[in-house]
Amino acid sequence: MGVKIVITSGKGGTGKTSSTAAIAEALAIIGKRVLCVDCDVGLRNLDLALGVQDEVLFDFYDAMAERVELKDAIMHHPDISNLDFLSAPSDMAPGDIDEAEFNRLFDSAAEDYDFILFDSPAGLGAGFRLAATPADMGIVVATADATSLRDGQKTVNALKERGIENVRLLVNRVQKRQFRRIRSSVDDIIDSVGAQLIGVVSEDESIPIAANLGVPIMRYGARYAFDQYERIARRICGERVYIGKI
Repeated sequence: MGVKIVITSGKGGTGKTSSTAAIAEALAIIGKRVLCVDCDVGLRNLDLALGVQDEVLFDFYDAMAERVELKDAIMHHPDISNLDFLSAPSDMAPGDIDEAEFNRLFDSAAEDYDFILFDSPAGLGAGFRLAATPADMGIVVATADATSLRDGQKTVNALKERGIENVRLLVNRVQKRQFRRIRSSVDDIIDSVGAQLIGVVSEDESIPIAANLGVPIMRYGARYAFDQYERIARRICGERVYIGKI
């Protein structure tokens, strides 16, 4: 039975979707069977981050409504072995999706994968609740901004209130110069958010460029950032891996 992980953030702009895509790519590259699910109903963007925007035919609601079987709604990544993708519907609202049916769909899917990653929309609304419903584990993506830290703490608490005790923190878009200016550190962020650290990813201008081009970051050349995501993937798998320099 695969591990189901919701990747979320309290606010937008933290790099949550690009982090979901990069972690999925890294897990697949180290040999894990991965399903990546876009839960941003109505505003889906994960297909762009994975570079499969021209490949998507169906979404998870097509499977829920039994218009197609789940295996037919899932698309295999054309360039990355072991990585599958399932889109969110673009013509619905998050509140239109039955959470219990959604949970049952992915309880079944977990039998075929090592990991299922749910890319949650920012905030704590219906989309967040939907993405968190099947999850065994949560990863909160935060930056050093004060608003991100406050919202990250609320997100950690919201996940735990939903019964998800294994909640980890990914500190994203880190710049040493910014830390010096605000007199902060990764330890301060951990204390503010209140979750155990899963990894640190430096600011890398290649990541938004890759997303805008619709190319996976590992293909575009964001090698340094991708190495950091690979460390995160290995920690998710239970390996003891050095955090790495910022």
